[in-house]
Amino acid sequence: MKATTSDGAAIAISLHGPANGPVVVLSHGWAAGSAVWDAVVPQLVAAGLQVVTYDQRGHGESTVGVSPIGIARFAMDLGDVLSAVDASDAIVVGHSGGGFAALCHAITDSSRIGGLVLLATAAHDQNTPKGEVRLMGNPVFSFAVRRGPLGRKMISSTVGPDISRDALESHRALFAGTARKVRAACFGCTAGMDLRPGLASVSVPAAVLHGDADTVIKPELGRVVAETLPKADFEEIPRAGHMLPLEAPDRVVRAILELASR
Repeated sequence: MKATTSDGAAIAISLHGPANGPVVVLSHGWAAGSAVWDAVVPQLVAAGLQVVTYDQRGHGESTVGVSPIGIARFAMDLGDVLSAVDASDAIVVGHSGGGFAALCHAITDSSRIGGLVLLATAAHDQNTPKGEVRLMGNPVFSFAVRRGPLGRKMISSTVGPDISRDALESHRALFAGTARKVRAACFGCTAGMDLRPGLASVSVPAAVLHGDADTVIKPELGRVVAETLPKADFEEIPRAGHMLPLEAPDRVVRAILELASR
């Protein structure tokens, strides 16, 4: 199914599992896609949950729309997804940039949210250097990351030492498959972002997970999120990097199930 946003983007949504199960909505990060959850979804479905995955605008099968890419726009898209599936008390799981969107939406409107699981994300200090933003949109960089062995080497610094080759390749393929202009816009849109002032208003329970080897978003930034949210627990995962859905899917599933059982 697809949700049409107010600015004309078509957001591709997939439903998995029983229609009457507790609802979990999975929000992926920048330069990824709903396939990043492939090791997570089957376990949640087996546990009886209804799982909603979707592609962020400009990613996968979702279109870009006419509005500039930004955190508030991604948060609105999440709201459109929650409305499209008529979610109530949904557990929203946000990874990295998907976590920015989840936090921003929860601050604005938490009426459909029953809990948050936040993976390798932050509420502030995401001022990507302009040179790195330009690199994300560079056609030569994009060409190089599409080459399997070279691409895996190029993005290996974003993951921990224990990631499997297959998981690293999935990461590379998703990263390389994102349009370079969308990549650049996503990484550039967080300049000046500071969601901390609104976090105190988010009263739903939350679990914040962060890899201790994450070089993309520092673990201490995830800890700030957990300390600022009123009802959050923080866990640091040893030897895991930034791609927790690929590197530690079992731990992600456990956090979701623990929150769902409250």
